[in-house]
Amino acid sequence: MSVLEGLLLGIIQGLTEFLPVSSSGHLVLFQNIFGVEGNTFTFDLCVHFATLVAVCTVYRKDILAYARKPFSKPVLLLVTATVPAVIAALLLEDWLKGFFDTGGSLGVGFLFTAFVLLVVSKIPKGKKSIEESKGIDAFLIGCGQAIALLPGVSRSGMTISASLSRGLKREEASKFSFLLSIPVILGALVFDIYDLIKDPSLADGIAFAPLAVGMIAAGFCGYLAVRFMIKAVNRGKLNYFSYYLFALGALVLADQLFIGKIF
Repeated sequence: MSVLEGLLLGIIQGLTEFLPVSSSGHLVLFQNIFGVEGNTFTFDLCVHFATLVAVCTVYRKDILAYARKPFSKPVLLLVTATVPAVIAALLLEDWLKGFFDTGGSLGVGFLFTAFVLLVVSKIPKGKKSIEESKGIDAFLIGCGQAIALLPGVSRSGMTISASLSRGLKREEASKFSFLLSIPVILGALVFDIYDLIKDPSLADGIAFAPLAVGMIAAGFCGYLAVRFMIKAVNRGKLNYFSYYLFALGALVLADQLFIGKIF
């Protein structure tokens, strides 16, 4: 991986981790477009850590408040919403890795996310805060996050859409979605570090320069993406992302089925 590839993939990861367009899908797509060869395990781990730092920076006040009251209702709701993705990841790990390796779910995943965003953009404004939400709300939002384990399906898109469909206010929907990303990204990092300890060879193949550049780009762009998405959700602009994903999904699906230039 060159420094330029590290920079571009870092920018893509940082932006798409929080924009409702699927970071995993875009990383798989652009790694295929760039023809990145060799082991990218360490790079993927590091840019995900950078995006974790970005979202924690934006919501640092909320995180500190929840740390002081670890058994408050918002914390319990976040825990409840995390459970479906954890169960799905443990049960379907090998199956999901197959989709990451082949990119087979990208076209359908992009189109599915586009459809969900278009539908939810027509939902009237909700009135509930996070404090007023119930356990069933959190669980269903978590189910949306579990679906987004498939490359091409957006985690932020699914969780924001599920939050809005359960009647949360727009600003509360984006807040809950981004706070919910923290345990998921953290959990993925823990599993990746465990795999790295078991097999140190996973750290081979990536030079320091593209790794450092990718991390800085991912962290900076991730911070900007969170700030941008908070405003976009508040203004009800999710339908614009759906138009992009409809076009991208159609192109990817056409390549997968008929052209074969990328996949």
